Amino acid sequence: MTTHPAGFVSFSSQVRRAMVMLAFLIPTVGGATTVEEDMVWTGGLRQALFGDRAITESDELIVLDVPARAEDAAIVPVSITAQVPQTDERYIKTIYLLIDKNPGPLAATFRFTQASGRADLAFRVRVNAYSPVRAIAETNNGELFMSRRFIKASGGCSAPAASDLDAAMARLGRIKLKTGDVARTAHPNSVQLMISHPNLSGLQMDQLTQLYAPAHFVRQIKVSFDDEEVFSADTSFAISENPSFKFFFVPDRAGELTAEVSDTKNQFFSQTLQVHTEGDKELVAN
Repeated sequence: MTTHPAGFVSFSSQVRRAMVMLAFLIPTVGGATTVEEDMVWTGGLRQALFGDRAITESDELIVLDVPARAEDAAIVPVSITAQVPQTDERYIKTIYLLIDKNPGPLAATFRFTQASGRADLAFRVRVNAYSPVRAIAETNNGELFMSRRFIKASGGCSAPAASDLDAAMARLGRIKLKTGDVARTAHPNSVQLMISHPNLSGLQMDQLTQLYAPAHFVRQIKVSFDDEEVFSADTSFAISENPSFKFFFVPDRAGELTAEVSDTKNQFFSQTLQVHTEGDKELVAN
């Protein structure tokens, strides 16, 4: 830094300092966030979840997609696309979904097996404030990769339920499993799991009584094919009401796909879908 007799800082030095400050204040291309926006992550969240483990930030392993600005902060679409298949040698075993500025930043933990075929996911979340969103994938050999985006949304965790609560409670626990009429063996097949549940966050106020509805949300999900686990998740109130998840599985025969769901009141729900394949002679005969 060049100084002058009166302590004056040269103009060129002021410009350089301003440029450095702007570099921290302006988000860069590709979803990067500012130092201030990353304070939750660097201020303890990263250490609490992953300690000193190395995390590679890139879209090499997975790609996270969220809207830059949410139309409705209570039902924000999220998709995670794996860039590699699930093989015995290398596969994604866990994906952590973090929303830094939510009351509970760890929105969900998803677990996959080789039977998933692809570690792709699509679902909806609540976003409480402008925030970085992170999908962190862990491979079977312990490597960590992070795909990060920034979203402009607010109020999603306290937004009133979109449907009538009494009607929602009457439908509580109904589950639908959907896949194609005939599954392809040895190939990833798309599955959609839909759960009727209000997924109350505990932050939503009844406009008539001015009281907060107690938290009540889906906590655990497990999907198996003929008793072999395909996909499971630990979820929080950050998942939107009436949770819906799209994922994949690879059948090697006809069999039963079963979804098991439990919530924070220890209520248990399940549904089974009979899966037919190209080699299912009974289906072909019909």
